[in-house]
Amino acid sequence: MKTDLQIAQECTMERIEKIAEKAGIPEEYIECYGKYKAKISDEYYNSIKDKKDGKLILVTAVNPTPAGEGKTTITIGLSQALNKMGKKTMVALREPSLGPCFGVKGGAAGGGYAQVVPMEDINLHFTGDIHAMTTANNLLSAMIDNHIQQGNECNIDPRKIVWKRVLDMNDRALRDIVIGLGGKPNGVPREDGFQITVASEVMAIFCLAESLKDLKDKLGKIIIGYTYDDKPVTAKDIGADGAMTVLLKDAVKPNLVQTLDNQPALIHGGPFANIAHGCNSVKATKLGLKMADYLVTEAGFGADLGAEKFFDIKCRKAGLKPDAVVLVATVRALKYNGGVPKAELNNENVEAVKKGIVNLEKHIENLQKYGVPVVVTLNNFVFDTEAEINVVKEKCEEMGATFAIAKVWEKGGEGGLELAEKVIETIETKESKFHTLYDDDLSIEEKINKVCKEIYGAGSVAFSAKARKTLKQIDEIGLGKFPVCIAKTQYSLSDNPSLLGRPEGFEVTVQELRISAGAGFIVALLGDIMTMPGLPKKPAALNIDIDDKGNIVGLF
Repeated sequence: MKTDLQIAQECTMERIEKIAEKAGIPEEYIECYGKYKAKISDEYYNSIKDKKDGKLILVTAVNPTPAGEGKTTITIGLSQALNKMGKKTMVALREPSLGPCFGVKGGAAGGGYAQVVPMEDINLHFTGDIHAMTTANNLLSAMIDNHIQQGNECNIDPRKIVWKRVLDMNDRALRDIVIGLGGKPNGVPREDGFQITVASEVMAIFCLAESLKDLKDKLGKIIIGYTYDDKPVTAKDIGADGAMTVLLKDAVKPNLVQTLDNQPALIHGGPFANIAHGCNSVKATKLGLKMADYLVTEAGFGADLGAEKFFDIKCRKAGLKPDAVVLVATVRALKYNGGVPKAELNNENVEAVKKGIVNLEKHIENLQKYGVPVVVTLNNFVFDTEAEINVVKEKCEEMGATFAIAKVWEKGGEGGLELAEKVIETIETKESKFHTLYDDDLSIEEKINKVCKEIYGAGSVAFSAKARKTLKQIDEIGLGKFPVCIAKTQYSLSDNPSLLGRPEGFEVTVQELRISAGAGFIVALLGDIMTMPGLPKKPAALNIDIDDKGNIVGLF
């Protein structure tokens, strides 16, 4: 069986100018990065901004399992299938982080015959967007420490600095560090630490900003720390917002690439789906809606995290109204939720499917709360049996959700035709009555309670003393109307990764609240959320190599 990388390398790519032509983009509006990648200028969006929007389709999934569900693969495969049906379609995806590529998860460019290419470039340095964000983030860190060293005009308390440095790599040794050692010339000693770049608020801001002016405004609002008398200090206060924006001036332009069947694809931005909202940039989404009749996009992790944040943060802030949502599941994931160990997931077990389908059931219910028509698709594997598939089909139809099988990993767009037909039918026959889960006027505590109880199924929500203190601080600063971004494990509907299926009535504890004033949301941490991952015992990097001719191997 060919690997994803082999399939991608065997693809005959078209030059990016040809892809731009297919998308209807005049050549003067693209900035080429080699033969197969390009940036799209803001002038192009301005020239088509008055066009009617296409239909917006979100792809999400059940809670992730060790077997993998293939959400990105389905997203790309669905766009390929819609194009095969003669529908002008674009796909908008997140940019992969180097951390997962060299760690456990691997790349994020799809799989099998549903991929975006050039796969190696997309998964590695791509057009340098994430490096630009790393530099902008760390410029702010350098300016904070320099500000303190040069007299501390803003009266910053070094013990209350909340801004961290970043690196786009898994490096656990950098989570907690001490800087400024070596005497007075080297700065003021203090505790610091690193996050992975995609967890930076710069990334969240980048993906929510709609213009350079908006980007600069949001960057300036970043709270970097507090004074000795507990007043917030922002990036603008220390004069960092302008230079940070300069570093991002090219990165904010959406990236144009292609699918395996040479259809245009947008890839731009990639925030964490825990500490941030887990969606590609608003700019890419809005551009794609003007360029295509159908725009297919995705949100990170399961629907309880990704879809909820797509709806309650991204759509709320950008004024987006999704027309349909595709919920990806696998028979293997449902059996895993039904108690079957990973080693036995390929064996038929109808009873385990019936037991584990409660996870899918809860996600369907959750999505229906937003008023968006739901299509459930089973990402098909050769070991799935008809009896197992029928259990899922019957449950979906019982709940008023459309059902379709997808075989896009094996067959590309051809394997997604059934799904594409069902999506079109759903959009044409079921009106989307999209609305967010909660109103802006609810308190932060009420918003957190609503998400935890209605989406996760919690019975109660407790707040630590530290979180209670921050709640008060949020009100004092005047940020109580912000939406909430809840960071918890992706593996369970609860905050306990071992609680599979559909846990109910459990208590969750908000350990900490973090203010993302620039991005415009409040992060609530349930449990320990790792913002700087570590490498596993046998990282993917051990298998990645390059031959004398420059051919990469081992990337997945």
